[in-house]
Amino acid sequence: MASIRVALAQLNFRLGDFKTNVALIADAYERAVEQQADVVVYSELAVCGYPPEDLLLKQQFLDDARAAVEEIAANTSNAVAVVGFPEVEGECLYNSAAICYQGNIKGIYRKQLLPNYSVFDEKRYFTPGASAGPIIKIGGANIGVSICEDLWFDEGPLDHQVSSGVGLAISLNASPYQRGKDSDRASTVIDRVTRHEIPVVYVNQVGGQDELIFDGSSFVVDSQGELVARLPQFEESVQVVDLEVEECGSGDLPVIVVSRSEQQKKPIPEKRIAEEEEEIAEVWKALVLATRDYVNKNGFKEVVVGLSGGVDSSLVAAIAVDALGPERVHGVSMPSRYSSQGSKDDAAALAENFGIDFETISIEPGYTALTNMLEPVFEGHQTDLTEENLQSRLRGVLLMAMSNKKGWLVLTTGNKSETSVGYSTLYGDTAGGFAVIKDCPKLMVYELCRWRNQQTSATWIPEASITKPPSAELRPDQTDDQSLPPYEVLDPLLEAYVEQDQTAGELISRGYDAEIVHRITRLVDLAEYKRRQSPPGPRISTKAFGKDRRLPITNQYR
Repeated sequence: MASIRVALAQLNFRLGDFKTNVALIADAYERAVEQQADVVVYSELAVCGYPPEDLLLKQQFLDDARAAVEEIAANTSNAVAVVGFPEVEGECLYNSAAICYQGNIKGIYRKQLLPNYSVFDEKRYFTPGASAGPIIKIGGANIGVSICEDLWFDEGPLDHQVSSGVGLAISLNASPYQRGKDSDRASTVIDRVTRHEIPVVYVNQVGGQDELIFDGSSFVVDSQGELVARLPQFEESVQVVDLEVEECGSGDLPVIVVSRSEQQKKPIPEKRIAEEEEEIAEVWKALVLATRDYVNKNGFKEVVVGLSGGVDSSLVAAIAVDALGPERVHGVSMPSRYSSQGSKDDAAALAENFGIDFETISIEPGYTALTNMLEPVFEGHQTDLTEENLQSRLRGVLLMAMSNKKGWLVLTTGNKSETSVGYSTLYGDTAGGFAVIKDCPKLMVYELCRWRNQQTSATWIPEASITKPPSAELRPDQTDDQSLPPYEVLDPLLEAYVEQDQTAGELISRGYDAEIVHRITRLVDLAEYKRRQSPPGPRISTKAFGKDRRLPITNQYR
């Protein structure tokens, strides 16, 4: 048996910022070398960040990526660095891993299985690799490289690698977070370990990238299927682990032979396993990371939230404070004649509890002016939804004016239940730059608020915001259940229709009321045009609106 010390570099890259990414990679390499690592493993496309999308169609981007990986290689010493990058050869583009050692790129592995589903469309850009090699040979142990999807299916390169004497598999990943994904990854890797009886090192990136959240949670499973290391979720970490790898001869794959010092290695802790979070805590941390990275990576200093005193805006403000600190968050109450005193008080209390800047701007003068302007045009028409939407759009105008004047990013407050059925005002409450809870159903919104309050002895989110009947407060005595079924009925129905793709007939056969099913599915279908014009927001479910679910707006199929 050969003892191999592997460093897992779980890093938060900035997409397209090669200078920063090279520095992150170099720093992690130095830390790994100090701990006498034999191999340092980074995540998929680490050099440029993931997913680069159509930047991959720009030749200069690809040239810069190549220059970056060559710079990384030039600064390597006696530890192997395995770094993901986009590789061009001839007319083909590959999702590759550079094997860097002693100042050079010694070999390149090319990803074979390209995902083309859900949020992934790698076949738009990449050509599949044809070889399961090269193999890295260190002290008699053979190490095989794979990239993300390669490990998820039996027809991946691992079978060929094992038949060629590989005794340790390392996997570079850019695997986005969704609820339950962490256990899926672990079960997949354990299945591979059980089948091949070799240890697997799984390295994932961390950080927010537009609508995707990468949770890290990199881990190592030994040849017996035992978890021997797990890095924390939602934060950067570099960790080394010692693995006993069976020595074996090499088969038909090319081999990169690595010499190493026989100097005795300093001991490291045998097991460092980060605690698993409960699911609601995972979701909270995911939303906090997504918000922080979207704001910071796009160069915003501060954010603004319209505070209605309701549960949705309270949750968004709380997430923003945890992500950025109270000094970077501004809350604005914009009451109308229909706003209750309780709601105004709850908005002010929330701002005070979290220590954020708070302003109150009544929309009454603007609403009166607009209705007077429109009175000649509206003559002969009854007051209806139009006047309600005017109020919401006025609030959007005020928030965007503050954004323009002060450079604040507007965080919108719509949840997935409302977004699904179009229970929102286009250019009103959808106006903004980042939709923090757009993939959170209403019942989850309540759960997140309760969880956040339980983390401290004080009640930071006012209890009244959580317990009062939800209302847009755009007309007298308005509540959500006048327009929608109770959320206890609506949310499971929407999950089945949107995330599980069940038909109206299947929903009715499950016991849902036929009238409700037909009304809600029709609302979901009709609201596609609104969703296309809404801001991006973090994906936490198996199917979020956006890349996960691509439907035409002009569509007669029901």
